Amino acid sequence: MVNQKSLCIVLLIISTIAILSCFVINFQDWVVYVIAVVGIPLWVLSLGLLTMAKPRPEDVEERVKEPFTGY
Repeated sequence: MVNQKSLCIVLLIISTIAILSCFVINFQDWVVYVIAVVGIPLWVLSLGLLTMAKPRPEDVEERVKEPFTGY
């Protein structure tokens, strides 16, 4: 779990730097497209994984038994 969180933080930082660098540096068009196609979804994915709902300590056992309740 710690490795996943640290990986998500690193990916979030890298994709943020890549996206912001397109605003500052005048890259070729294809570089901007590659960063947009890869960087923006990676940013959204890493942010989503970092902010996913975590169970309360008293609900951990219940989520293990029935993880897909609440639909």
